[in-house]
Amino acid sequence: MIITSLLDTDLYKFTMMQVVLHQFPGAQVSYKFKCRNPGVNLAQFAGEIREEIRSLCGLQFTESELAYLRGLRFIKSDFVDFLGLFKLNEKYITISEQTTGEIDIKIEGPWLHTILFEIPVLAIVNEVYFRNTQKVPNFVLGRERLASKIKLLKDPQISNLKIADYGTRRRFSKAWHEEVLRVLTNGLGTQFAGTSNVFFAMKLGLIPLGTMAHEYLQATQALGPRLRDSQTFAFESWAHEYRGDLGIALSDVYGFQAFLRDYDMYFCKLFDGARHDSGDPFAWGEGMIAHYKANRVDPLTKTLVFSDGLTIPRTIELYNQFKGRCLLAFGIGTNLTNDLGDAPDHVPLQIVIKMTECNGQPVAKLSDTPSKNMCEDVNYLAYLRQVFNLQAD
Repeated sequence: MIITSLLDTDLYKFTMMQVVLHQFPGAQVSYKFKCRNPGVNLAQFAGEIREEIRSLCGLQFTESELAYLRGLRFIKSDFVDFLGLFKLNEKYITISEQTTGEIDIKIEGPWLHTILFEIPVLAIVNEVYFRNTQKVPNFVLGRERLASKIKLLKDPQISNLKIADYGTRRRFSKAWHEEVLRVLTNGLGTQFAGTSNVFFAMKLGLIPLGTMAHEYLQATQALGPRLRDSQTFAFESWAHEYRGDLGIALSDVYGFQAFLRDYDMYFCKLFDGARHDSGDPFAWGEGMIAHYKANRVDPLTKTLVFSDGLTIPRTIELYNQFKGRCLLAFGIGTNLTNDLGDAPDHVPLQIVIKMTECNGQPVAKLSDTPSKNMCEDVNYLAYLRQVFNLQAD
């Protein structure tokens, strides 16, 4: 089976889940799957996907996995005790085929018991799709491309540039993911900062990386005291849980300008930095540096994390523009774990699972890249724009 461990997911799922356990244990949520690639027939593989998810729901954390989690400085003992009893429940996820060739994947239930579905389900959809459509994967080309990327990064002029793997959800396969990580570890040495994947971090002795994702800030639209304060409520709830640790704030749930309005001097000083995930990364970086300066914070003490569809050349461009002006981190996903060919023969799937409701209320993401927006309720979307003073696309 594709997923053999519940650790085979991104670290931020656990960091968010711990907040849910301690602060929002009764929250009820809905998630929906979306494939942004036009004309991809996933419905034909629905049966295989169901079998893989059934296997996923049979997994439990092993004692060695729980011990690993307990050893992470920011994971609390009672949360690990909870995970010792945890299993994903198949009743919370449904898959249906559409006549158009698309599939509907819906996840509904308690947030605490559904939050761990997203990443392994996306990895399952990817691997099922590619093992059926790429019977003879071009691993030779993939290895050549990976070697070329390492060669670019080993340029002495950028020896301080470090990258991390963020590629679990859109990887070609689990086996290829592991090979990529091993090659990067051996080829880059200290320039390879770690991985978002907790299973491979444990298995390969890498640093697990991650803080919060969009769903966390989306959920607080329904969980906070009032909608306009939901972003600050999310950041304050995070700080209450981690007391200054894991201090990277996600900046694009309501768009960058709305983020800056809420990210005042208090948060500039409290958090270690911010993460870019949509819009122009160069404009975002310049804006963050100017914002820190305007709030009397030295940008050299703060980390800017770039994670939006990065390639190695784009990463190097960003590094050259911002080096020496702030601390930098780069998370690269699909370009590392699913770069085995070119269109039309090989096209990575642009698939996501996003939260659509919390406690019966619509929630939305309004990123700086309009194609990444996701909301099923147009009236709520208009209301959200009005509350946060956002322009329509």
